Amino acid sequence: MTPPSLTHATAPAQAAPAADDRWVVPLSDVLVDDEIERAVTDVIRSGWWSMGPQVAAFEDEFAEFCGVATAFAVANGTAALHLALLAVQIGPGDEVIVPSLNFVAGANTIGHVGATPVFCDVEGPEQLNASPEDIEAAIGPATRAIVVMHYGGHPCRMNAIMSIARRHGLAVIEDAAHAPGATWRGRMCGTIGDVGCFSFFSNKNLPTGEGGMVVTGDRVLAERMRLLRSHGMTTLTWDRHRGHAHSYDVVAQGFNYRLDEVRAAIGRIQLRRLSANNAARGSIAAQYRFDLGGVRGIEMPFAPNDENNPAHHLAVILLPPGLARHEFRAALAADGIQTSVHYPPSHTFSYYADHGRQRALPATEAVADRLVTLPLYPHMRAADREAVSAAVKRAVA
Repeated sequence: MTPPSLTHATAPAQAAPAADDRWVVPLSDVLVDDEIERAVTDVIRSGWWSMGPQVAAFEDEFAEFCGVATAFAVANGTAALHLALLAVQIGPGDEVIVPSLNFVAGANTIGHVGATPVFCDVEGPEQLNASPEDIEAAIGPATRAIVVMHYGGHPCRMNAIMSIARRHGLAVIEDAAHAPGATWRGRMCGTIGDVGCFSFFSNKNLPTGEGGMVVTGDRVLAERMRLLRSHGMTTLTWDRHRGHAHSYDVVAQGFNYRLDEVRAAIGRIQLRRLSANNAARGSIAAQYRFDLGGVRGIEMPFAPNDENNPAHHLAVILLPPGLARHEFRAALAADGIQTSVHYPPSHTFSYYADHGRQRALPATEAVADRLVTLPLYPHMRAADREAVSAAVKRAVA
């Protein structure tokens, strides 16, 4: 087997990784360089720190990047999901289908609007995204929407999911927190359903510390989210500061889900670097696949295919059946290598044992104790990736 060729994002001048002495190879990492420092300093010196021109520019640039009509910057990815559910008018008495193999924000936000999460299964160990067949099996009389997550930056089978949604009259919300820049059959993840939600948390592909974005091509949904993002107010502080308005009305019971100028300035830079950084992540993930191919019992989901272009947010492996995950992770930690688990399935949490319509999820439960996330970030050195692969081999030997 020939190893994959490597492509790398161009590191900006004087870039330096964030320091963390606890790990030789951290799970994720960010680069801070002169361009980011200057952008932040310029915002601070401007004296306008709350939502203003940087946020507006970031929204326009993100919408153009995705090829969608409207993008709204928000405080975080959870706020994006909450606004999306409210925009498609999910509320008390409704059910929303969501994969259990997911960050718990997906289920929590469904509860926040008074609805009930109905957990669906994954396709299997080769594809850790929601199973379209199980989504359809989970539909009941109260089902009003489907929330899908592009796990690890790998697109779901959106053609099948959208077909199911159309047949049953359901809204589709894409949780694209892992998938900025990923495409399914040439279409950007987050732009295929009714609303797309993104996260800019520090470990994400487009990191700003905190922050998120909601996108939609539907004008009605866009207007609902615009109002709800900022207290239901008809004008913003920045509008009034520029003299574009002198007062405001409140036409909805909204929230303070605004993004600030500092994070937007960082986001604009990260957006320009996103495609190159995603490509670098993909090269590292491909090398992991080569390094660990044929290693005893190790599986790496999401084999490459021609239908999609992943964002490669996570490098996830499945351990050999029966191998104790805590022992495996401890072995890597002893070598200074940080790992994680994405994710403990939401239906196994104590709260959701009593909240949510219970269903059998055999494929999720079959992989739940085998999942391990390996370090992955765009500027990861070849020597560090090799150290991770070597440590994995020793731990399963």
